[in-house]
Formats: sequence, structure tokens, C-alpha cells
Amino acid sequence: MRSVAVPRRPGVRLTALGFGAAQGGNLYHARSEETVAAAVDAAWAAGMRYFDTAPHYGLGLSERRLGAALRARPRDEYVVSTKVGRLLVPSPETAHLTDAEGFAVPADHRRVWDFSRDGVLRSLEASLTRTGLDRIDVVYLHDPDEHWEQAATEAVPALVELREQGVVRAIGAGMNQSAMLTRFVRETDIDVVMCAGRFTLLEQGARHDLLPAADLAGVAVVIAGVYNSGLLAHDRPPADATYDYRPAPAGLRDRAIRIARICERFGTTLPEAALAYVRTHPAVVSTVVGMGDAGQVTETVRRAGAEIPAALWPALASAGLLVP
Repeated sequence: MRSVAVPRRPGVRLTALGFGAAQGGNLYHARSEETVAAAVDAAWAAGMRYFDTAPHYGLGLSERRLGAALRARPRDEYVVSTKVGRLLVPSPETAHLTDAEGFAVPADHRRVWDFSRDGVLRSLEASLTRTGLDRIDVVYLHDPDEHWEQAATEAVPALVELREQGVVRAIGAGMNQSAMLTRFVRETDIDVVMCAGRFTLLEQGARHDLLPAADLAGVAVVIAGVYNSGLLAHDRPPADATYDYRPAPAGLRDRAIRIARICERFGTTLPEAALAYVRTHPAVVSTVVGMGDAGQVTETVRRAGAEIPAALWPALASAGLLVP
């Protein structure tokens, strides 16, 4: 599978398709250790060498499972990214409950926002312990939407220091918006951003701010949420399709259906086109897709390899469904 170097850190190469490990943290429903390990095995066999996780995913479960699945593999052959900004604090008083943020795990820890220097160092140390790996290659600030000041003035300098020491190899931010990511690109010394849901076949807001800024600055862009959390994941969006992890508004579902019909006219499908579209911008180096079992890996790889007629994009633009 093709890999692309992060322009500012040419020693860090990300495969065009990355393995998103949120489902390994039991996102929405429980999965067995064996199922998650088999998904990682299938991704490796398909050539994926970029794996993304976070403490937030299953209160550390995703990091533990991903680390266990990768530990016996040659360390220099793959890249792992995780995130900082949410510290996991033991919460024995709620351990009898289920996590309230979408993961089917006991609520035996609580998430505490912390973008301070100390918080970054503690978070990274805990991630290394959970994964059992000797290093984390890429570290993102995770959803600092309400924490710009501390993230920009404390967390980024802490990550820069770690990068200069060789503790991590590349640093950045991951968010579900493009405006603040654009600020990070323009105002801080980062290498890569992960943009979830804001540059997709359904919406292209990041094309106006983040992508031009990243292209100009030489900052790599990783696209996540390519299916807008589910709305673009089916050939025809079902009635219960989700958008940003909530029931999809009727207007957006209708728009997705219109896109799907045009895709069908060109002999392709909505999810195939969704994966292909984000690769059309030169700043995009990788697409991270959440995969919870080996079957999802196989289907994602198949979709990513589909041939998309070049005429599809202007047809969607002419219909007012795509930014030209």
C-alpha cells in the first residue's frame, strides 16, 4: 500500500489508508479481544502501517488492544498516533456503570480535560504504559475546541519539546472542525492535523480554510470521519443513518441520496466515492477509517481500490453537490 511522507517530518510515512482503532475501544457495542486482533491482522496483511488510537476510546481499552496486537511486529515498520488532552482519572464510585460517551466499557475512569504541559506529559506516559510500545510516533491534541489558549501556549510547546528530544516524531491536532485547525496550522509549530468530518463528499468546509493553509505551510492533513459517522457508509443512506454521531437531519440525508444516485449513474457507490474524493486534495496524505473487525477491513480496502470515473466530480459540482 502506498505511503506518503509527512512533509515537515520526512522520516514519518503514513500509508494512504490508516486503521482507526476507536471501535477497538468498544465504540457503540462490545467486541472481543480476538475480533479486534483479527482486524489489526487483516489491516497489516492489506499493507496498512498507520494505526490511530486515543485514551478517549474506551477509556484506554483501544490503546491496550492496539498495543497488544502490534507489539510483536517490527517496530520501525509501522506508525502509531495517539492523542492528549483528556486525562483518565480512576473513578471507582462509577465503576458499576457503563461509560456515558458511547463506549461499551465500565465507567471505572473519568475523562478530565487538561492541555497543560504536565497534563501532556502525564497523558503520553500513560499511553505508553497502556500500549506497551517503546514510543508513540505522532501525538495529536484531541478536540481542544474550548481550550485554545492552553492548548496553543502550553500543550503545543510541550509537544515541540518532546519532538526536539526525539520522544515523539511528529505533532499536531485532531478535531471535528476546520477553523481552529487552521489557526493551529498558521500560528503554531505543528506537523500534521487530523480533520474529522469537515472535508468529505457531503461537505467541504475545510476546502476554504484548512486545506489551503496546510498546503501553504507544508502541514500534512489526515482525513477522518470520511463517512460523516455513517451517512456516507452505505450505497443508499438508510432511514436511521447517523451524522456526527447523531441521527442525520432529513436535509442532509436527502443530499446524500442525491449524491448516491449520481454515483450510481457513473458505475460507483457512495462509500467508494467518499473514500476517493478526499484523496483529490494534495495536502491530504492519509485517510483514517474506523474498522472493528476483519470483514470491515476487507470491505474498506475494496472500496478504497475502486476505480472512480474522473467525470463524477464535475457532474456532482454541476448538480450543486460538490465544491468545484
